[in-house]
Amino acid sequence: MTEHARIALENGVGEPFDRASILPPDPVDAEGDPLPVLHDREYRVRAFRLAADRVLIRGAVRDQKPPGLYIAIDPEPLTIHHMQIDIDVSYPTLEILSTNVLFESHPHEQCASIVDHYEKLVGLSIARGFTHRVRELFGGPRGCTHTTALLQAMAPIAVQCFFSLSAANAQRSDSTSPPTADQRDEMWKMNLDTCHVWAEDSDVVAGLRDGVSMGVPVFLRGRLAKLGVEPDDWAPWADD
Repeated sequence: MTEHARIALENGVGEPFDRASILPPDPVDAEGDPLPVLHDREYRVRAFRLAADRVLIRGAVRDQKPPGLYIAIDPEPLTIHHMQIDIDVSYPTLEILSTNVLFESHPHEQCASIVDHYEKLVGLSIARGFTHRVRELFGGPRGCTHTTALLQAMAPIAVQCFFSLSAANAQRSDSTSPPTADQRDEMWKMNLDTCHVWAEDSDVVAGLRDGVSMGVPVFLRGRLAKLGVEPDDWAPWADD
């Protein structure tokens, strides 16, 4: 955690992330009345630095029904599924070193009997082909639908943490040195063919292969302006 983050927590900010709903406002009918809500599914994934070369990725999925839907007199939402997964990932190989699966809420007594089957994740690499391997090992009758869907939601976080782990390591060592060219190449090449922007024949990839900087990400421009930081002065590994 950076010094600025520590100060924010000490000043009562508490939660380090925005917890507001990421959905648009609920829809209404022709008369402007809210449509009846039937179901809520929430995924949440967080990553934690365990060591300079290890990250804990923690994920959860929860399904809820609104008050009174299953039991007319029930005033509270009802959780019908709640599964949690911890994965210890090694960097830069992205090998899974250990895993723990916990079922907090489920419909059938037999549901939790599949938990130990997810130990087969150990030794796999969360890299190219991981989603296909997860479907092979845990898809359909070989696993829990909700736990397997959660795993697929967690996998991209491992790749996104390449940059985050590098920045966190630099902050802990009080380093202001940027990543080497080889380290930068290693980080962006993990994204190859993961979406249209990162396609092998895309303009972004062509520029990076030619040594062109990607520049400041779109999501950072407004924040830098708010903080009074010039884009050219921004260094993600610096704390000040």
